[in-house]
Amino acid sequence: MKNKKAYPTEVYLNGHWMPPQQATVSVFDRGFMFGDGIYEVTPFYRGKAFRLQDHLDRLKYCLEQIKIPFDLSILKPLMQEAISRAGLATSDAAVYIQISRGAAPRTHYFPDNPKPTILMYALPVELENFRGKRWKVLVSEDFRWQRCDIKSTALLANTMLNDDAISGGYNENLLVRDGYFTEGSHSTAFFVSKGIAFTHPEGPHILPGITRKVVLEICRDLEFEYKEEALALERISEVDEIFLTGTTTQITVVSSLHLKGKEIFTSQKGQITAKLQKEFLKRTRG
Repeated sequence: MKNKKAYPTEVYLNGHWMPPQQATVSVFDRGFMFGDGIYEVTPFYRGKAFRLQDHLDRLKYCLEQIKIPFDLSILKPLMQEAISRAGLATSDAAVYIQISRGAAPRTHYFPDNPKPTILMYALPVELENFRGKRWKVLVSEDFRWQRCDIKSTALLANTMLNDDAISGGYNENLLVRDGYFTEGSHSTAFFVSKGIAFTHPEGPHILPGITRKVVLEICRDLEFEYKEEALALERISEVDEIFLTGTTTQITVVSSLHLKGKEIFTSQKGQITAKLQKEFLKRTRG
């Protein structure tokens, strides 16, 4: 079932706060024309940003990769203002930021001296009770582009894959490229086998997830063994636990995996996942 989402009550667009129905961009904005832009989503737990610098660092990396010049120093106070103006100063929320290359006559090559378009808004999000979630997950071929490390607004492949999952009664779509699991359509995947947590190494085929980074830090602190190593689909029978991570996914248990109508994995007890969830809760709510 598809959940209904609400629009924000106010957005920041190119230096001004306004109701969303008044926020417009040129039809020649390259974000509209080509998906030529970057986005970032930062969680706020009870009004306090979690790993804000990591999110801004990723945004900076992505903008540099596609050569959009932008002064990120303006963002921190604007993000806090977005939270305050939305009445979320003591609530769980997320701030969405989107920066496109801006408007220019349509060309495939980058225009000279573009003026970037920036959009920002805050929304309430459900960050409680993630430990009680158990997701039924579809498995599909990863047909996305070769630079998944760039958090591009051009997400057509991701949205197609996610809609396949949601329309089919699943919670997420876990992707396989050349016989190896990469990540979900909007999440990072971890597999626990014989006490060792496996996750795909950073590189062009996955997004460098901030929650992924936190989970690896927790593994080190709790002395859980992990390997940044892609898991082959053919090894799924060796897996005891699977969990997905992400900004709003946090650490969510996968109860089952389904490939071509066949269930190929059913969750076990998930003791390591439960310990990671408990520690993550301390770090976000502490």
